[in-house]
Amino acid sequence: MSNTPNTDRRPVAGVQKMTPSEAFVETLVAQGVTDMFGIMGSAFMDAMDIFAPAGIRLIPVVHEQGAAHMADGYARVSGRHGVVIGQNGPGISNCVTAIAAAYWAHSPVVIVTPETGTMSMGLGGFQEANQLPMFEEFTKYQGHVNNPKRMAEYTARCFDRALSEMGPTQLNIPRDYFYGEISCEIPQPQRLERGAGGEQSLNQAADLLATAKFPVIISGGGVVMGDAVQECKALAERLGAPVVNSYLHNDSFPASHPLWCGPLGYQGSKAAMKLIAQADVVLALGSRLGPFGTLPQHGMDYWPKNAKIIQIDADHKMLGLVKKISVGICGDAKAAANALLQRLSERKLAGDATREQRAAAIASEKAAWEKELDEWTHERDPFSLEMIEEAKHESGGWLHPRQVLRELEKAMPRDVMVSTDIGNINSVANSYLRFERTRSFFAPMSFGNCGYALPTIVGAKAAAPDRPAIAYAGDGAWAMSMSEIMTCVRHDIPVTAVVFHNRQWGAEKKNQVDFYNRRFVAGELDSPSFAGIARSMGAEGIVVDRLEDVGPALKRAIDMQMNQGKTCVIEIMCTRELGDPFRRDALSKPVRFLDKYKDYV
Repeated sequence: MSNTPNTDRRPVAGVQKMTPSEAFVETLVAQGVTDMFGIMGSAFMDAMDIFAPAGIRLIPVVHEQGAAHMADGYARVSGRHGVVIGQNGPGISNCVTAIAAAYWAHSPVVIVTPETGTMSMGLGGFQEANQLPMFEEFTKYQGHVNNPKRMAEYTARCFDRALSEMGPTQLNIPRDYFYGEISCEIPQPQRLERGAGGEQSLNQAADLLATAKFPVIISGGGVVMGDAVQECKALAERLGAPVVNSYLHNDSFPASHPLWCGPLGYQGSKAAMKLIAQADVVLALGSRLGPFGTLPQHGMDYWPKNAKIIQIDADHKMLGLVKKISVGICGDAKAAANALLQRLSERKLAGDATREQRAAAIASEKAAWEKELDEWTHERDPFSLEMIEEAKHESGGWLHPRQVLRELEKAMPRDVMVSTDIGNINSVANSYLRFERTRSFFAPMSFGNCGYALPTIVGAKAAAPDRPAIAYAGDGAWAMSMSEIMTCVRHDIPVTAVVFHNRQWGAEKKNQVDFYNRRFVAGELDSPSFAGIARSMGAEGIVVDRLEDVGPALKRAIDMQMNQGKTCVIEIMCTRELGDPFRRDALSKPVRFLDKYKDYV
């Protein structure tokens, strides 16, 4: 029989006699599932056997953490569920890190966790684990099928809750519950219709905005997830307000718009920070105002201390959680922006009198920041200067990371999707990544785990095969997930990966420079050619050690991806220059009391 997915996607109607496996699969069909990521296993093989006739493609991966990251990327691009499944026990525990990343990205990922059979639970059998506590902290809902007759009910609830709660859910199924005979009706999807928020809070917000002389809008992840960019633009244009992106949501407002000012947070835009520092009213649209994304940066404590803060978030628990606010609106970003625009459309705005001056300030700050980026060809601290001198004596030539990032930015296709891993150069990339459309930028958000970028962009590409897909990773993070290049090759999901090869764990090494007197422990990474490894896995590999080759290499790789269906790894040979410390907020100079350690201060 063929394993090619069927195109007949109509779920059965009415009460039907079926197996629990059929109830599970039919519910997936009703929820619109066409793709899943994971590794095959005996725990769910009875259901897997009928994926294809149900029109569901199971994409086998190299490691289950990669599968869950792929489900995250798939969900963030498509706005639909990302689904991951694996063998009970170790196949499921391998997914924890990636589900945590999806949790902080508010991705509607459903992790299906087949479990040890009910007759052997508690006996310490093969691949037995208590799988619900593993994900308790990183899921919005956990459904445990406690009777085969409830298979469809729990499956549907997990999918409904992933969208309504804006985050991962877990469907836990004892493996023997896939078998037997039941009668059930497949539930229809339930979709929550979100409103603009309360009338009183909207009126209060409109009053504040109408009296603001220097309003600033923070466009957050809720703008992306709520497809609210047009509404955000209209509101910003009505107010004449500069728009800054919340941390790692650089795709939440088009970079070509004159009111766009760039991202806040670590390695963000100085223009954005200088402008929000002048605000008397800040409208945080679809943002939880996370603590790491509002920390001082570039030597600036830019958060406006005396500004009135209006926060709009679809999760009421986020309102006022991190920053003190004046008005909190529990509502959908799109609906709330529309409601505010209606309230302001006929009102006289105090900011109108300073609209031209504000526009001039926006243009001036942006131009100054772009000029600084153009001239910021290498880091300026003594350690980085030493590394530049060292590079002059190394064979092959090494490239300054900021120059590389600028050249990559210039060569990006307009409709590109980019995922970035965690690490020093990837964090610096936050200054250079600009987008014209939403659902284009993916990062591990507050969880900050390595090994994120490649599998996430693979999932994004699976959801949007017509869009160019690029992953950024440092050599340390790359080694954690590079085996998923085989997934790209095996299953015709072509992507482009840019690996910054600087032979070190850069972000943590910077802390050893600044806080530990350059005592380098466990930070060096001597590695073989990553381009060569890519070629051994069936992909293309390009080594770049001249600045003038960076842009052409990216364009060549994208051409191979889009026109030839080929995955390509671009290995950039970088100097060991390091940006600002990643966790300046969490470290301090060491103090030693014992004599044998007193030299280590």
